[in-house]
Amino acid sequence: MESYNITVVGGAGIVGREFLKVLDDRNVPVGRLRLLATARSAGKVVEFRGEKITVEETSPASFGRDDHVVFLSASGSASKEYAPIAQALGSFVIDDSSAYRMDPEVPLVIPEINAGDLEWHRGIISQPNCTTTPMVLALNPIHRVNPLRRVIVSTYQAVAGAGAAAVAGLAAESRAALEGRHEPSGTQKREIAFNAVPQIDVFAEDGYTKEEIKMANETRKILHAPEIAISATCVRVPVFFGHAMSVWAEFERPIGAAEARALIAAGEGVTVVDDPASEAYPTPMDVAGTDAVLVGRIRGDSSLPGAIALWTLTDSIRKGAATNVVQIIEEAARRGLIRR
Repeated sequence: MESYNITVVGGAGIVGREFLKVLDDRNVPVGRLRLLATARSAGKVVEFRGEKITVEETSPASFGRDDHVVFLSASGSASKEYAPIAQALGSFVIDDSSAYRMDPEVPLVIPEINAGDLEWHRGIISQPNCTTTPMVLALNPIHRVNPLRRVIVSTYQAVAGAGAAAVAGLAAESRAALEGRHEPSGTQKREIAFNAVPQIDVFAEDGYTKEEIKMANETRKILHAPEIAISATCVRVPVFFGHAMSVWAEFERPIGAAEARALIAAGEGVTVVDDPASEAYPTPMDVAGTDAVLVGRIRGDSSLPGAIALWTLTDSIRKGAATNVVQIIEEAARRGLIRR
């Protein structure tokens, strides 16, 4: 793989810093690296491969033609402002926000599933919400041979998905709660320590939250299957790292647990940990800090023969965000899609 100049918007954030670790873990060659952020984070120093890099404040003038890859790990409004600027300068732009996910002219990519969609990019690539990724990776091996009809999913999402402040907030709230005090950190819709909050993002008119709507729409786009019926309930739980979800799925043809388990186990990017006899199943602690997408509790649905239920997890900061971005860069480089 060739060496590319990479600019990260949100370079001081939890995903931006993890992105640098993944670049290192996967030995991705990097030419010039620049880190951009808000005025509040500008001036911080981040070390990468022995070099100290000072975080700069982001502005429209921050981007140039020598930016081969621009990774946006910031707000949707920041992506809307800066992605077109970098795109116009010829950069290969990867956006981690929801700003472009449903834009028909922007590929939404999980490389293990739809890497071919990179071929029709127009300068901007979007990556999915961190809850969409593990569910789609778990279901895709079956969907390829037996198309999905309906999915009902409930998530158990770690606070890391809301950023570094939310991780610190859970720690502070937990310490206070153990001493008998209620001290909400304000990082979630409700106090999160020893609690479960069934709201992530704001509610739409139909009663679903934006997080739940994202899961449905993104799944259809990634799988090129607009007809799939999907209902999601997204819940924040007092876990630091590792999003988990309970998934119920119905396919065009009935499928049993053994066949589903074999298909998922043969799928790219997923690992099955499923042995009820020995109580083997994955938990958030098993995926925290890793790139694994683990699947367990695969079983036939007792209320509707032919449907299945399963449990799947991944670290929202790793494969749910930073690692998927690095994999997109690797795949785009392999296909010769990044301008030199």
